[in-house]
Amino acid sequence: MSATGNPPIVVAVDGSETAAAAALWAAGEAARRHASLLVFTAYGYEDTAFGGKVYPPSDWLAVKEAEADTLLRRTRAALESAVPGLDVATEASDRGPVPGLLEVSERARILVTGEPVGAIAGLFSGSPDVDLAAKAHCPVVVVRGSESVDGPVVVGADGSPLSEAAIAWAFEEASVRNAPLVALYTWHDGDTAGLFSDGNVAFQGESLRDSGRRLLAQRLAGWQEKYPDVRVERRVEHDRPRDRLLSASRGAQLVVVGSRGRGGFTGLVLGSTSQALLHHAACPVMVVRTEKEE
Repeated sequence: MSATGNPPIVVAVDGSETAAAAALWAAGEAARRHASLLVFTAYGYEDTAFGGKVYPPSDWLAVKEAEADTLLRRTRAALESAVPGLDVATEASDRGPVPGLLEVSERARILVTGEPVGAIAGLFSGSPDVDLAAKAHCPVVVVRGSESVDGPVVVGADGSPLSEAAIAWAFEEASVRNAPLVALYTWHDGDTAGLFSDGNVAFQGESLRDSGRRLLAQRLAGWQEKYPDVRVERRVEHDRPRDRLLSASRGAQLVVVGSRGRGGFTGLVLGSTSQALLHHAACPVMVVRTEKEE
């Protein structure tokens, strides 16, 4: 943690190219936020891999610890060269990647990982026991695709209070990036949970599109007052959230979604929408959860 008490941006590295790209993204995020960067790696066994906590042989651990130390020193040197003046610290854990990252997320502002391919894919398996984005104690950013530096930040809002955390983070990200914000609300005909939820009861004579516009305006109002510098574009569309978010990710800097929601966003992290974003979005994706989801 930095000397000012500002929680660090934490990035997970494992020697892969995707992790190296994530480290560069995290360095930029830390610089924008005037925060420190913690480069983290975990080299132990996964506790869940053998049905309980396992203690690897000491000689195996010694080799892995030495490899982790080399990886961290090289990564730190590369990042300090790429972003002069950045406060970079390193940390290695002898735990498995999932428990190690969950533990470090308790003291992170944002946890950053590479694209979920190869070993990293195991961090986002869609299983309640493993899925990092579903259980981390801070927002998780998966760095994939290409970040459009002049593009907007995109947030998926479902009209419910559960998307409030995602909206808050999206405004903050747009503000620190000096970027416009696209707030996207969608509905589709098969989304009975969303169409008939308590918060989505249309006024007499009000169409579903008008209802969506009203709800989106209500969700954004307070945040627009808090961040008057952020230019907001509201989009209310008849389509599946997955399709609209994937489309909006093309040309965006970042897509922000809540880990759970109503209607089309129900079970986002563990369902098809999140898996589509993590594997196919054209830009980095931030998944935000709330304390109530513990």
